[in-house]
Amino acid sequence: MTVVRSGARSAFPEETFRGLFAQHYGPIHAYCARRIGRDDAADAASEVFAVAWGKIRRVPGEPKTLPWLYGVARNVVANHRRSRARRRRLDARMATLGEPGWTDQTGGLDAVLASLRDDDREVLMLVAWEGLGPEDLGRALGCSSSAASVRLHRARTRLSAAWDDVGGGP
Repeated sequence: MTVVRSGARSAFPEETFRGLFAQHYGPIHAYCARRIGRDDAADAASEVFAVAWGKIRRVPGEPKTLPWLYGVARNVVANHRRSRARRRRLDARMATLGEPGWTDQTGGLDAVLASLRDDDREVLMLVAWEGLGPEDLGRALGCSSSAASVRLHRARTRLSAAWDDVGGGP
């Protein structure tokens, strides 16, 4: 096991990181588990060491290594808590909105949309539900805004034809 000693660094970052990980994973995992629970602790500890790997040449030597890792872990835990709070707010908001999808007023539109090709349905939903314009639609589809506009026009034409086939109308 390679242990990082006060200021000493291996010529190979991988060796330095292996020693750092072997020596400090347990305390960092325990720190995370005490703050966000055992279920999420491994992911948080992994994120801490991902940051350490990215900054391996700037990680302080022993005995300052563990306190530095605790500082990184503190930020990771704070981000996790903010993410968890956002998720709870979103879940609460979605619960008040009910099930996503169309209302009963659509008169068969769900079936018509289901009859379309996946690509056509995706283009229509990106515009209708996500509010994308031609330029952003092109970015999402990986094409130019002109090509996206053509794809949207064709999808709308197929939607209209499918709607007429099931007897829909104004």
